[in-house]
Amino acid sequence: YRKHEWDKHGTCAATLQVLNSQKKYFGKALELYQHVDLNSCLLKAGIKPGSSYYQMTAIKEALTRFYGVTPKIQCLPPEEGEKAQTIGQIEFCFTKELQLRNCTLKGESDLTQADWKLGTEELSVCSDTLPTYYPSQVQ
Repeated sequence: YRKHEWDKHGTCAATLQVLNSQKKYFGKALELYQHVDLNSCLLKAGIKPGSSYYQMTAIKEALTRFYGVTPKIQCLPPEEGEKAQTIGQIEFCFTKELQLRNCTLKGESDLTQADWKLGTEELSVCSDTLPTYYPSQVQ
């Protein structure tokens, strides 16, 4: 997994001196992860992992209000017979100076920080209308 992340993202990030080795890259990723502290932000907004379903708009609004930027949220679609989608990945984007920025800018090379990821490639853009499950455990 670590090799995949380095090959896919790290080698691009390595053009910056602050990220130009595997140790720096993963160390900085952990530092940013702790700094962003996603779970406590959502808890403050009353959004608890594994407890019930939420509106995607409420989750987006809580994150944007707390961080001042728009993250990228991807979901697993509802399984057969289910009504709810499941959050699979919440991604924050940073400038080359490692300041948070909106993830909606196009055409700029992205430095992204995936906060957590479910072990699947079926992630897609979350629907604003489906009830949304925020899992407590990442498989």
